[in-house]
Amino acid sequence: MASLRDIKTRINSTQKTKQITKAMHMVSASKLSKAEEFAKAFDPYSDKIKEVVNSIAGSGQDAEHPMLQTREVKKTAYFVITADRGLAGAFNSGILREVYRTIQEKHQSKDEYAVIAVGRMGRDFFRKRDIPVLKEITGLSDQPNFADIKDLTSEAVQLFIDEEIDELVIFYNHFVSAISQKVTSKKLLPLTDLQEEASGTKSTYEYEPNQQEILDVLLPQYAESLIFGALLDSKASEHASRMTAMKSATDNADELIDDLSLQYNRARQAAITQEITEIVGGAAALE
Repeated sequence: MASLRDIKTRINSTQKTKQITKAMHMVSASKLSKAEEFAKAFDPYSDKIKEVVNSIAGSGQDAEHPMLQTREVKKTAYFVITADRGLAGAFNSGILREVYRTIQEKHQSKDEYAVIAVGRMGRDFFRKRDIPVLKEITGLSDQPNFADIKDLTSEAVQLFIDEEIDELVIFYNHFVSAISQKVTSKKLLPLTDLQEEASGTKSTYEYEPNQQEILDVLLPQYAESLIFGALLDSKASEHASRMTAMKSATDNADELIDDLSLQYNRARQAAITQEITEIVGGAAALE
């Protein structure tokens, strides 16, 4: 049986851990609120640029652009968004497991795929498994600005335009609620769903100088906005997942403290009983 000192040490250690996890839970809750505001503030821009691009694509004229052309897929790039830190439940492991499974199932050679990694956890995961990483970025803030990843998104789009890759697929955690996040994959390039979605566009536009030149400018911006929107969504999911994980850790610490306190009281009671027995026994022997 553990000594009273050992049990007391474990209780003190668990109480300190509880204080840390409780503080991290409160911080993550605050960050989640801000991340949701950032994501919602970006929605109007995302919706409007999508509406304009759909309007051009569904105007009845033949829209031509490399980003709209489907070609034989010889190489796929996976744009994977993870966190820089752990302690976020299954936030990182879930998405990395899904990406790794997809690569194993679809590809036979390393020449057929590459990864663009956002977040230290994802970058380290792929490097350890010798998976080629084309581009990477780490150290993003909890409320990133578009300027933080503009170079990376532009480079990713340009890789497709230059035909260095034939397909760009993004993996990220979609924010459903504070207690639910869903691993999501979406094909970003080529943009094959614009014609289908254009039928729902009601606004009409007049274009200067012409639709094709505007399309040449807007399509890269549209693809970049999809990536940035996914990043904001992923950040909200990260904070929600970490908040839930720290709440669970705090609850577990409470249960452990209760169990240890019960053990401590029983051991103390046993020790006191033993001392009384010894004293009574000693007194009886003297008589």
